[in-house]
Amino acid sequence: MADRAIALVDCIAFYASCERAFRPDLLRTPIVVLSNNDGCVIARSADARPYIKMGAPYFEIRETLRRHGILAFSSNYELYGDLSQRVMSVIESLVPAVEVYSIDESFCDLTGISDRLQMGRDIRAQVLKLTGIPTGVGIASTKTLAKLANAAAKKWQRQTGGVVDICDPERRDRLLKVMPVDEVWGVGRRMNEHLTCIGIKTAWDLAQADAWTLRKQYSVVVEKTARELRGLPCLDLEEAAPPRQEICCSRAFGTRLLTIEPIRESVATYAARACEKLRAQRSLCKRVRVSIRTGMFNPDEAKYSKGVLCELPYPTDDTRLVTRYALAGLDHVFREGYSYSKAEILLLDLRQRGEFTDDLFAEVQPEVSERVMGVLDEINQKWGRGTLRSARIPIAPAWGMRREMKSPSFTTNLEELWAVKCR
Repeated sequence: MADRAIALVDCIAFYASCERAFRPDLLRTPIVVLSNNDGCVIARSADARPYIKMGAPYFEIRETLRRHGILAFSSNYELYGDLSQRVMSVIESLVPAVEVYSIDESFCDLTGISDRLQMGRDIRAQVLKLTGIPTGVGIASTKTLAKLANAAAKKWQRQTGGVVDICDPERRDRLLKVMPVDEVWGVGRRMNEHLTCIGIKTAWDLAQADAWTLRKQYSVVVEKTARELRGLPCLDLEEAAPPRQEICCSRAFGTRLLTIEPIRESVATYAARACEKLRAQRSLCKRVRVSIRTGMFNPDEAKYSKGVLCELPYPTDDTRLVTRYALAGLDHVFREGYSYSKAEILLLDLRQRGEFTDDLFAEVQPEVSERVMGVLDEINQKWGRGTLRSARIPIAPAWGMRREMKSPSFTTNLEELWAVKCR
């Protein structure tokens, strides 16, 4: 049986790379991408990192950006999501099995491939050629080691060509000895502090620590991490992601809202989006929680935060029913006299069809609801989200997310297609 080999393909500075994909003039220009409502920095190109910290509020760093010639972009999630799907499609066409781990990462099964290093280079070259997105590829015998190899591939791009293979135990051990323990997948700031206190400072130290002691002192997750660093697989490749147990949709408003009507519009919009996600994984929900809050950081602003749990009459994925109950919950928690900054919809008690048994006389979702929602999704998938929607959902809401520096949606909006001017 061939030795197990897992590759992690990770896009480099993904959001910033998406901005550059259709703007070759920005190839050597430092870039940062901002969060919702242009709040803080959530992504940086490599040449912007020495000057800007992750999470830095935009209003505090404007002068720093200007001084160093760094361009700021509002988040363009439509563009990022579409390019992510294209990247994953390219990877899936090249390898036997893929687990999409996040919007910019995927694990690949390279077991049985003789020249793994060349395969890593081929993946990197094809993704760059077909999408314009640069990647790093780490190859190892476990997922945790693949993550570490990927970090090395991106850290030493010139020396490695963006691909690192540590399936060989000698190469693996050399890397473990030079990588700090906080570079290990799953070791956060607090865990790093705990491990440093007991003398574990490198990935090698963690790999050599007694696994059962780590489990007893910390958790089974830390134990598995240590075993994976030794080359003992504890995490399988999951080609199909398990259904989520909760689905949340929330956004900060682009402006403070004082009256209930625009908040009702936002709650209806978020409920519709949450139900789209619910139907995409073929689940039903039995409870919905709606909550609203004011801004929490302005000392001169009155604070208020309230949520309510609404019990639905039967497990459902019908946007109309979920919206009706969510709006009733909003009426219950809304209080006049406050400046509201955010609303949230949370779908709970999720169930898969056919995996639950109700009382014989319990009310169930009508078949007509399933047909209506199926037509709704089919039309929106074909002609674009929002083509068919509830009358409560506005086309261009005044409370919508503030994105003053948003780039065009080059691949998802016909009116914003990439234009090439010939001289």
